[in-house]
Amino acid sequence: MPLLWIITLLWAFSFSLIGAYLSGQVDDYVAVTSRMLLALLIFVPFFRAVPWRQASMMMATGAIEIGMTYLFLYQSYHYLTVPELLLFTIFTPLYVSLFADVLARRWPKRLWAPALLAVAGAAVIRWTELSDGYWKGFMLIQAANACFAFGQVWYRHQSRSNPLPHRSRFFWFFLGAAVMSAGAMLLWADWTKLPATPLQWGVLLWLGIITSGLGYLGWSYGSTQVNAQQLAVMNNMLIPAGILVNVMFWHGHLQDWPRLLLGCIFMVLALWLCRKQPSKTA
Repeated sequence: MPLLWIITLLWAFSFSLIGAYLSGQVDDYVAVTSRMLLALLIFVPFFRAVPWRQASMMMATGAIEIGMTYLFLYQSYHYLTVPELLLFTIFTPLYVSLFADVLARRWPKRLWAPALLAVAGAAVIRWTELSDGYWKGFMLIQAANACFAFGQVWYRHQSRSNPLPHRSRFFWFFLGAAVMSAGAMLLWADWTKLPATPLQWGVLLWLGIITSGLGYLGWSYGSTQVNAQQLAVMNNMLIPAGILVNVMFWHGHLQDWPRLLLGCIFMVLALWLCRKQPSKTA
């Protein structure tokens, strides 16, 4: 659990960095592919040859959890404000719970209670007035949420029978994500919107090496050390963390601190409800 908290704090910077320095300035497909290639470079020294079926499974996980997630996420910035985007990520715990149930071949029972509490807490914190014509953005961010949730649960599911160290798996993981995003870039990129300033390159380096490379390695390893309920709840801890980072470092304005506190109480209660579940459950 401590590792998931550390990665949550690390990821809290990402939404504001993308919204402030990349969205609308650097082509989405170029930005995503750059991040995936930079992350892949970290894991080249840990490459291990594996049977093609195992390699394709790990590549498919990366292509879905990171490649497709980011392609949908970056597109959603064109239709949603950052507060709206954060609001619509509140459904991720429900997707985590759903996919955990599906892969475990069980009927949902207690698994949904903490996830629903986490969604309620995030809704209390982030509910805002919605802009006109937000439905396309809503569908894009839900697609991103579903891809991210499925990839997390599938990675945990595979970890039971995968003897490779996590750092070696992530070579194949990011190779799949890079192939997915590069294919989209070659088809749809606007080549007039390339990174042009040292700041944009610096943000991409941070997002690629630290946030994506080390961040996803830590999150995926951490996800194998907790139960599915805890993982579902931790997916929404990014919302209060993102707000605090925005207020502290980007001088964002938060009028309703009581709502933030109440939402956090919901989430802490959700974590408390799932504290006794064994970490190896699906």
